[in-house]
Amino acid sequence: MSVALIRPLVVRTVAVSDPRNLLTRLPGAGPYAWVRHGEGLVGWGEAARATVPPGPGRFQWAREWLSSLFGDARIEDEVGMPGSGPVAFGSFTFDGDAEGSTLVLPRVVLARRGGRAWLTTIGDDPFDAVTPWLPPGGIRYGDGTLTAPEWQHTVARAVRKIKTGALDKVVLARDLMATAEREIDIRVLLSRLAARYPECYTFSVGGLVGATPELLVRHTGQSIESLVLAGTTARGGGPAEDAARGAALFASGKDRYEHVCAVASVREALTPLCSALDVPAQPELLVLPNVQHLASRVTGRLSDGASVLDVVAAMHPTAAVGGTPTGTALNVIRELEGMDRAGYAGPVGWIDARGDGEWGIALRCAQISGDRARLFAGCGIMGGSDPAAELAEAQAKLRVMQYALEG
Repeated sequence: MSVALIRPLVVRTVAVSDPRNLLTRLPGAGPYAWVRHGEGLVGWGEAARATVPPGPGRFQWAREWLSSLFGDARIEDEVGMPGSGPVAFGSFTFDGDAEGSTLVLPRVVLARRGGRAWLTTIGDDPFDAVTPWLPPGGIRYGDGTLTAPEWQHTVARAVRKIKTGALDKVVLARDLMATAEREIDIRVLLSRLAARYPECYTFSVGGLVGATPELLVRHTGQSIESLVLAGTTARGGGPAEDAARGAALFASGKDRYEHVCAVASVREALTPLCSALDVPAQPELLVLPNVQHLASRVTGRLSDGASVLDVVAAMHPTAAVGGTPTGTALNVIRELEGMDRAGYAGPVGWIDARGDGEWGIALRCAQISGDRARLFAGCGIMGGSDPAAELAEAQAKLRVMQYALEG
């Protein structure tokens, strides 16, 4: 289903003075956001919206819907940068056969990048007053699909499958339910996440809110970039323990092999699209406030006019969020996980009328509805995985959104 709430689309982008903190300009309910280190885009209101039909052609359907929408629009863009002109925010479910993927064209987008700032509006008088922010108050937690012992048992079952040689890796997700004292203001969560995790991409689309460290793809003209994360350890209690944990992560055969599988998955997906592709021989260490990751930054140049959604379609799901081999891992996830991931570990981000955009993998996130939040985390399970250690890793990842809720 698609809805154009404003017809015809009359889009105007103008340069504005630096708004500094984009998130403070959001007026109220249902905000859209993609922010890192204070730069990015925020939006509000709806000029058009589409519920993307599930199935193997969903990204192609999304691209065609956007092409029709943008093609009919009257666009006045005095900025001419990626993210200027009309911009759609999107969230796709992890499972291609699941309902819930959505694209929204906000009525207003405020952006800040590279020392410049701009405002895009669609239609007349699109502005809304900024309402006061209200923290969610006390938070009560409850089990999600599985209790902690049940989830450890599921991890043990996955390890046994891997040891039979059926697959090398499977990523298992865990959810946790939270109920707040009052309705959850997404702006509060975004502000807390952006301040505490500036290296991550803080996002909000359709109630899915989080701060992901994993950039699936950045598309600028013919250039693309992807940040691959696989292999994780918790932060230590101080610099010495941090350094020791980082060194142990680099020395871990299990984690290094997990990372090799993830990088190979990205290389396989991008090679057919690119005239040039640069894949680092060794990972680097990405240190975040709660965890450390093995990370590889892959860059390339597209060989034709593929849009960012074409690249997303080729890459999702990566081994980092599915497993290796991917098809087998997805079947094991359906068999063992016992839950609908919804948008967790699916692509989330934005696309403009040029086909440029930035999309991440929706990690360290929660689905917000009224006073309730469903938190998600996942772990890459290998043959050498220990269920108790994987539970501890999942709990460390869940703390990102617990912090956002509790402050």
